[in-house]
Amino acid sequence: MESYIIILLCIASFLAGFIDAVAGGGGLIQTPTALILLPQQPVSSLMGSLKIPGFTGTSVASLQYLKKVDMNWKLLLTMSFFSCLAAFAGSYVMTIVSNDFMKPLLFLVLTGVAIYTFFKKDFGNHKPKKISYKKSVALGILISVLIGFYDGFIGPGTGSFLILAFISILGFDFLHASANAKLVNLASNVGSLVLFISKGKILWIMAIPMAFCNGIGGWMGAKLAIKKGNSFIRVFFLVVVIGTLIRLSYDIFMKA
Repeated sequence: MESYIIILLCIASFLAGFIDAVAGGGGLIQTPTALILLPQQPVSSLMGSLKIPGFTGTSVASLQYLKKVDMNWKLLLTMSFFSCLAAFAGSYVMTIVSNDFMKPLLFLVLTGVAIYTFFKKDFGNHKPKKISYKKSVALGILISVLIGFYDGFIGPGTGSFLILAFISILGFDFLHASANAKLVNLASNVGSLVLFISKGKILWIMAIPMAFCNGIGGWMGAKLAIKKGNSFIRVFFLVVVIGTLIRLSYDIFMKA
């Protein structure tokens, strides 16, 4: 693999780590960059390799959030367990079938998310709503299974979907949603990594330097998000969702 390709991948990985730490969706940058620069590589190998920097960046960002933001540990551990298992299953399915059929559905869902977030100015800025522990666990398991499987099967935008679920379903504000989403996303990365490593799908020559750069980006992004708070994360979240829509539009309409 030529050095200039690794440099470009590392730049993309740094930006992805930064964006993912704030509002999720780092795969929006990292994934297409790898697909464009390495078209000769199997998609499963590229997706597996990108889980390494994704794991590193999410780990670094999670540590920053843990220092400043309160976590609901009982709920998080439960969600993380199911997210890990679901991502493993999703990655296994991804190695044997195409995931293109899901893109039109995601396009419709994200369009609704972007419109709702844009017009509802207090979305993610309200005081957390009270939900019983049993209900929050049941909803958390459902969220973890669906989004965890999505992360293993498709990937890009997982952090954004988790943040959206924490806000709209579990009643978190943007800052706490972003912090808690990181740990659930970290668990889904672990599930996918176990599958990809066991199948020998990791291209370590690109994964290791990208992991370093993604970690730096994740550290900087988390620091900025904690400092700026809910309003900043809301704007960043909107930008990431719109960017994901543009990416999906290209995949659906231009490649058809």
